[in-house]
Formats: sequence, structure tokens, C-alpha cells
Amino acid sequence: MPYADRRSESHISQADHAGHQHERRMALLIRRLPLRLEVPIRRLRQPSMRWVRIPAGFLLIGGGVFSILPLLGLWMLPLGIVLLSEDITVMRRFTARAFDWVERRRPHWLGLNPDGGET
Repeated sequence: MPYADRRSESHISQADHAGHQHERRMALLIRRLPLRLEVPIRRLRQPSMRWVRIPAGFLLIGGGVFSILPLLGLWMLPLGIVLLSEDITVMRRFTARAFDWVERRRPHWLGLNPDGGET
């Protein structure tokens, strides 16, 4: 097999693994939400909802930036970034790093035991 073919297969394999990790971590986070939020978030993550997800992500990031105003808060910033990471590859790299940090330092945020098992 030529070198270029092996390299592209390795790259695809790494991308599949990263995508699987992202989905696993998102599922763990969504599972920790209250039921009234879990259902709409699952619906919003469907591919057909891209036309809603992208503007919502930008609006949440804007709300997070203006967190000093009433009803807006810093909590909106990471939620907007996570929503945008579904569609924008550059944002997915940032969320992957953040999820790596959370899984290492704060596994209970994902509902994991410190040894890596689910609670």
C-alpha cells in the first residue's frame, strides 16, 4: 500500500475516533440535564436543525459576552460554543480540548467516577 494511502487511512481513523469521543461526551453532558432541557437539546442537535443551531449559538455567545446585563450570563458562552461546534470544525477542536480537560480534572461534571467509570 502506498504511503499516502496509509496516511489517509490513519487520518480517517483518528477523525472517526475524535467524532466518537465528541458524541460520547455530549451524550454524557446531555444526560445530566433536567428532562425539560434534555429533549429540546437532543432535538436541536439533529442535522436538520442546523438552520436554528448556528444562529442560536451566535446569540448565546453574544449573550455570554454581555453577561453584565440582566438575564444574560456567562453560562451562555460555553453553551453557544458547544452548539457551534456541531457545525464549525474549528470550534470542535476547542470543545475537544475543553472536554479532555473536563474528563481529566472534573469527571463528575460528565457523570463519571474519578477512575473513569460511569456513575
